[in-house]
Amino acid sequence: MAKSWAAPVAAVLLLIYAGPALAGMEPMQSGQRLRDCPNCPQMVVVPAGNFLMGSSAADTQRDLKSAAAYDLPAFVRSYLEQEHPQHPVTIARPFGLGMYPVTKEEFAAFVQDTGYTTAGGCTLFDNHKYRKHADAGWQNPGFPQTDQDPVVCVSVGDAKAYIAWLNGKLRDPASTDGNGPYRLPSEAELEYSARAGTQTARWWGDEIGADYADCGRCGSRWDLTGTAPVGSFRSNPFGLYDMLGNVWEWAEDCWYDRYIDAPEDGSARVSGECAEHVMRSGSWNSVPWVLRTNGRSKQPTEAHENNLGFRIAKTLP
Repeated sequence: MAKSWAAPVAAVLLLIYAGPALAGMEPMQSGQRLRDCPNCPQMVVVPAGNFLMGSSAADTQRDLKSAAAYDLPAFVRSYLEQEHPQHPVTIARPFGLGMYPVTKEEFAAFVQDTGYTTAGGCTLFDNHKYRKHADAGWQNPGFPQTDQDPVVCVSVGDAKAYIAWLNGKLRDPASTDGNGPYRLPSEAELEYSARAGTQTARWWGDEIGADYADCGRCGSRWDLTGTAPVGSFRSNPFGLYDMLGNVWEWAEDCWYDRYIDAPEDGSARVSGECAEHVMRSGSWNSVPWVLRTNGRSKQPTEAHENNLGFRIAKTLP
């Protein structure tokens, strides 16, 4: 398999600590790394561009074949229909995206600073079954984690509380209030960033290969056992890690089962009751066909699961 990632990854330009004095620095370049504070997530500048979001008929036929060894065709087809109709999306301006999913250490800093508590326990995947455990949570997700593993067992509300804390730190280190540049990424931003200019099922090619990601059968030492420390696998051509596998990631979008009337400007679709949110990327216990750049799924907005975390985006000046 051709390793198309090598040259683009080498083009990631430089690491900059973006403190307040550099906050307005222009122009930001694609691949530039940004960090606003010592315990803020490291960000990567994602370039503006255009892409076709979702699946074509040819994509669906390809993915039906790859899924045949794992699931019934009727189930797979209904899943893939959620990726239609394919439609053009324009990302008009560069934006920042977390180089990695938010880590356990980063979330712990927020909890220590604010006393925030997550509620409702966590649903654990164990022995091929999902069970809710009242005493489980981001600190004890049912498998060992390092501080550099992605945080799991967090709902959309938990993710937004963390983001509000980050935005408060940009104005006042003691504040947890208010809007700011940090936010959950839109579904379109996540797909665009996962594709990183490629047209194949995954940024590294159509086949799952071995040791490109952490999933149910991805050939890694973490498969089906739990999360991997962030950055354990190769980055994609945009310099982003774990865009497929490891943990599902919350998007800002409310769930719609098709792309009819979806925004074409890269923004999130947030109308409706929003009892369910989009999640992207697949996880450590997903079967390989789920890990595709155009793949999408959903969970209740207040879900806490040990295969579900989040990544942050940043609106750039």
